[in-house]
Amino acid sequence: MKPGFLVFAICVLSSVATAQTNPVAEAARRWRQQHERPILEEFVSLLAIPNVSSDRANIQRNAERLVQMMQARGIQTRLLSVADANPVVFGQMTTPGATRTIIFYAHYDGQPLDPKEWASPPFTPTLRDKRLEQGGQIVPLPSGSTRINPEWRLYARGAADDKVPIMAILSALDAIRDAGMKTRSNVKFVFEGEEEAGSVNFEKILAANRELVAGDVWLGCDGPMHQTRQQSLTFGDRGIAGVDLTVYGPLNELHSGHYGNWAPNPAMMLAKLLASMKDDGGRILIDHFYDDVEPLSNMERRAIADAPDIGPILMRDFGLGSTENSPKTLAELITLPSLNIRGMASSRIGAQASNVIPTTATASIDMRLVKGMDPSKTINQFVEHVQKQGYFVVDAEPSADVRKAHPKVARVVRRRGGEIPWRVSMDLPALQEVIRIVENARGKVIKIPNSGGTGPDVALRVLGIPPIGVPIANHDDNQHSFNENVRLQNLWDGIELMAALLTM
Repeated sequence: MKPGFLVFAICVLSSVATAQTNPVAEAARRWRQQHERPILEEFVSLLAIPNVSSDRANIQRNAERLVQMMQARGIQTRLLSVADANPVVFGQMTTPGATRTIIFYAHYDGQPLDPKEWASPPFTPTLRDKRLEQGGQIVPLPSGSTRINPEWRLYARGAADDKVPIMAILSALDAIRDAGMKTRSNVKFVFEGEEEAGSVNFEKILAANRELVAGDVWLGCDGPMHQTRQQSLTFGDRGIAGVDLTVYGPLNELHSGHYGNWAPNPAMMLAKLLASMKDDGGRILIDHFYDDVEPLSNMERRAIADAPDIGPILMRDFGLGSTENSPKTLAELITLPSLNIRGMASSRIGAQASNVIPTTATASIDMRLVKGMDPSKTINQFVEHVQKQGYFVVDAEPSADVRKAHPKVARVVRRRGGEIPWRVSMDLPALQEVIRIVENARGKVIKIPNSGGTGPDVALRVLGIPPIGVPIANHDDNQHSFNENVRLQNLWDGIELMAALLTM
């Protein structure tokens, strides 16, 4: 056994050994073991509905399907929306005598995709006996009460991000009712339909329904668990600011033999410009980029120190020979801002390549922000950096006269949306109660000051409700990429966790 795997196995086994002191979670496990096939059948039917955020017709189908699933469980359900928005599926259950309200948040929309990149059609949910990268083969759903291998993977867009918590929540509700258990709090459900499009209308929808969606604690059930497969809790999200950066060369492609070494090459110009934004260690060199970062509290620094360092294991799994910002750990680095090149393009490559000097080169960039930073201000700093490299910056396609008037021209397009980063104190009483429930149900919990990903902060900013992230998806789920998948054991564990939270 490899040393890295041994450490990983010990972490997992110790978590399992200390879990299951919550009787509701135990009841949910027994129920799930008897209902695995119908759970998966219902999940597959939900995943089969295309859910790309921009596909308004199918997004509506998803919303209507969720309404049916929720109403079948006695949840009072309705769609909330504003003009030109994908609907929020809202549900509520009132508990007589309850003095608090807990809100479960997830989203049912998914990222754009190219079906040609997928090993199986993205909206034909496909069960495999292991990860595709490990040679996973398609397996049929077992019939009858045959136990299902928990290490199998279900492949489909939205399987992990973010329909799996919805399925876990609804299945958990079935489980606790079957066991004769009851909720002790009022419970509300907020399932968003355009999170992957930047939640551009989410704030408006919640603000228009402020009293309806009011509550005491917000459970954000999005994102992956810790890479050790131990249950993690997050107390914030990084924000995001995005730009598309284009630099310009000649008005038309030029023969590289006749004009190479004379006509500036925009691909080379872009490479140099991007390289100027980070040093060799990975630190961002844009002036004042880190100025507004709010320092971590003592409690948050302790949480980072307590988190297992699985960098060597991930480097092996991801085929990496080095990491940025070493020796800082991944747990520490996701509490800092980042600058990422999402993609680059200039002319053609491979069999389609021509011996030319391209006319343009473009990079799509996302910047993840942490508490204290502002998306608009960060983009302004980005633009100023480009200008300091000698570029005349425009925000629309430059005319031929503009291109001829300046040695270097760059177009910076601010992408729509942008999320403000947020982080709440781990010692808030409402969140301490959640921590206690999760530890009782799942054993040792890894507490992370903020997740590496981005989510809407409207619960805190608009509604004044303290949020906490309760992810259940597997970390190796190919989130936002092709061949997205969920490990079945993560769904099974999620049902137990959601049952415990539903009855807190």
